[in-house]
Amino acid sequence: MANDSLRRLASDLKNFLAAQDEDEFIGTAAPLRAAASVSERRTASAALPPMAEGETLTVEFARAAQPAAPAPAAEPAPNSPMMTTAQKTAALAELAETIKSCSRCPLGSTRLNAVPGEGNVDAAVMFVGEGPGFDEDRQGRPFVGRAGQLLDKMIVAMGLTREQVFIANIAKCHPMTDPLHPEKHGNDRAPNAEEIACCRKYIERQIAIICPKYVVALGGVAAKALIADAKSLGALRGKFYDLHLDSVSLPRPVKILATFHPAALLRNPGWKKDAWTDLQMVMDELGLKGARK
Repeated sequence: MANDSLRRLASDLKNFLAAQDEDEFIGTAAPLRAAASVSERRTASAALPPMAEGETLTVEFARAAQPAAPAPAAEPAPNSPMMTTAQKTAALAELAETIKSCSRCPLGSTRLNAVPGEGNVDAAVMFVGEGPGFDEDRQGRPFVGRAGQLLDKMIVAMGLTREQVFIANIAKCHPMTDPLHPEKHGNDRAPNAEEIACCRKYIERQIAIICPKYVVALGGVAAKALIADAKSLGALRGKFYDLHLDSVSLPRPVKILATFHPAALLRNPGWKKDAWTDLQMVMDELGLKGARK
């Protein structure tokens, strides 16, 4: 009992210290924005200590893995010309209702709420994480916990608002280490191969409907799910990839960039500069100046 209390105290202290560093992201952004060129920022990033091996992706799955249950018939792809805003809104709302009633994998029977995603249907940037956590499961909205608060600050640092982007996850329901006790905190885990395979059609359909100019994969799980032949997050960072989807076609080319998950930045605040370097690549492409301090 005493050991459990000490562990809880140490965990609370670590979380408290990490929270104090959250505002550092935007504070760090302003001086780094003055770098002369993208190449200089990439050079500076390369000089930083490499990401710890323990933080690279450990979940392995084949990108073409098939779900255990028969997949429903694929919906027609939104071919060119691009969907109108009204068409996108209707298509995403219909898809959200399908997601909310989905039971294709065991997560459907243990979730409190499915989390389809939310945001601007005409967004130029779409952020994709791995799966809902404790807070998201209760609210049915993506990235609303502490990691979500940091993601909001990252978006603001880019010169955008949450309302201007679209935010979603690969898995649409909360993966839990102990699904029999969904009320427990710290009960989160990454989605496994079967769960990702079952949800792949949903995230791909969302991307195809919105058709953003850039997708930002948050963390190794999302990156490996969306980037073919991906090895690890450390190997993926620092460059754009052409996004290719398995179940639908895209009306126009979409680029994807991998960076750290906000939850990893809370655990390792020193990586915020690396994440900011990644986001600046998207900003440069879109001509964004970043938050004014």
